[in-house]
Formats: sequence, C-alpha cells, structure tokens
Amino acid sequence: MKLSLYQIDAFTSEVFKGNPAAVVPLDVWIADELMQKIAAENNLSETAFFVPEGNGYRLRWFTPVAEVDMCGHATLASAYVLFECLGYEKETIIFETESGRLDVSRGSNGYTMDFPLQPLQRCDISKQIEVAFGMKPIETFASMDYVVVFEDEATVKNAKPNIPLLKELDLRGVCITAKGSDADFVLRFFAPNIGVDEDPVTGSALTLVAGYWAEVLKKETLSVKQLSQRGGEAVCHLNGDRIGISGSAVKYLEGVITLKREV
Repeated sequence: MKLSLYQIDAFTSEVFKGNPAAVVPLDVWIADELMQKIAAENNLSETAFFVPEGNGYRLRWFTPVAEVDMCGHATLASAYVLFECLGYEKETIIFETESGRLDVSRGSNGYTMDFPLQPLQRCDISKQIEVAFGMKPIETFASMDYVVVFEDEATVKNAKPNIPLLKELDLRGVCITAKGSDADFVLRFFAPNIGVDEDPVTGSALTLVAGYWAEVLKKETLSVKQLSQRGGEAVCHLNGDRIGISGSAVKYLEGVITLKREV
C-alpha cells in the first residue's frame, strides 16, 4: 500500500519556520491504529488525514500519541495541500470534523480558517501552574485548555516551564499569553500530556485566547505572534461566536509512505 505524504509549514511563508504538519490524503479511511502509527512515525505535533465526504472532506488529526478534536495548523496545512498540490478549484474548502464544520478560504493574503470561538471560564490560579512557571500569572481561565495571562511579552518569551508538572494537569494543554509589543498579543502553547511539549504555532489556541484579547483591547481584528523557537504569525478576526484565522503556508516535503501490510 502506498500513501501520499506532504509536510507543510503552516503560519509562515518560509520553510523551517511556523508549525510543520504532515498531511495524508486518503480515498477511504484506513484503520485508526494505522493512522496513529503513521502519526507516531512522523513525530510531528500533528498528522492530518482527510477523505472526500459530501461537498467537502472529513478531516481528522493525530498527535504522535493520540487523536485530537481540534487542530488549526494541520487544518491550514490540509487546505494548502488541496489548493496547491491537488488542484482544488473552488475558493472555499468544507471540512467536517469532530469540532463541527470548518471552512478554509483562499485569498490574496493566504488562507482563512473559519473556526468556532471557545468560551473561557475564569478559574482560580492553580498552585501547580504557578509552580510550573515559577511565577504568579495575572489571571487564569479554563476551557479546552488552560489560558494563563502574564504581565508582558518578555515573561511569555522567557518562560521555562516545568514540563512534567504541566503533564499532570487535567486539560489538553496550557496557553500562556500577554499583550504584544509589535503584535496585538503573543502566546506560547504547551501540551505534554498529548505528546507535544511545546507547539510551534497553535491555531486551536487562538479560538480560546483571541476572544479574551478582543475584549481587553476593544478590537475585532488582531495580529498575533507565537513566540516558539520556530515562530509564527496569524491574524484573527472575530465575528460573533466564530473566528477567522488567517495565515500562510509553504510546502517542505512531498513523498510516499510505502507499507507492505496494514499493521
């Protein structure tokens, strides 16, 4: 069995930056166990698989250790593969996912993903989070992940969290954020309990934190930088309970997975 494989750097226009995602287009689904093994072999934060369904595609995402319900950069990477590598001709791709319908449109400034905003609930500052980062945040919220607000960009950039402590938390991951100096806000994202100690650029985290900064800054359109080692940039536009996340992508690799049997 041979499967096409693409590796796309998302939220950047340059290779070796942004967040790399593997994308495997399928005609029909293969076994879940095999998809998980392929994701583990790729050893990237996410591997995306999609098959044609209805007027669009069914899309799924796997980290090296687990399937997840939402992933932004691998959705962007999947759209790039369809638009730029597989000749998709319409201006908008419809993806059906565990998080509902996610549309991706192509425009002059790259690609825009239409995602649902995730509600945040203010919560008590966890002693475990405070110890893990070695400092007390301004405030903490909980949703799909924890959102931890710090005083300034330098604090986010220089944070050196205790990853084993973060791995003990009960949610998917931890997003730390602050007001930016040359972007509206900055963030970093850690999810060691799903096999991603630090994610280079995290589109799904923007569905959490952009709503907070839109309220604080009184803006509907916000620029964002993720301060990982690779770095990445996006623009968020809030529209009611939805968020448009815009960014670029570039192809790093195109190849073939060759398997003798499904194991």
